[in-house]
Amino acid sequence: MIIRYSPAFLKSLKKADVRIRKRVKRRITIFSKNPNDLELNNHPLKDPYQGCRSIDVTADWRAIYKEVHEEDSIAYFIILATHGQLYK
Repeated sequence: MIIRYSPAFLKSLKKADVRIRKRVKRRITIFSKNPNDLELNNHPLKDPYQGCRSIDVTADWRAIYKEVHEEDSIAYFIILATHGQLYK
């Protein structure tokens, strides 16, 4: 699976604490090897993020992505935020 990042995701990542950035890197590494690893708690989302999926970065932080199926499967990470920020 190919992994891509939206500008908004990269901006959030840049603003995040260094511990969160390191954790995101580890989680993306796990994701690239096995998107369904139980440690990630990969699951589909409902409104307002219908059609997207989420992986746990920490107990509070989430990385939201969309799967795009073209010639290859692409995981396009679009949002990095805390659970509270996502569901205000």
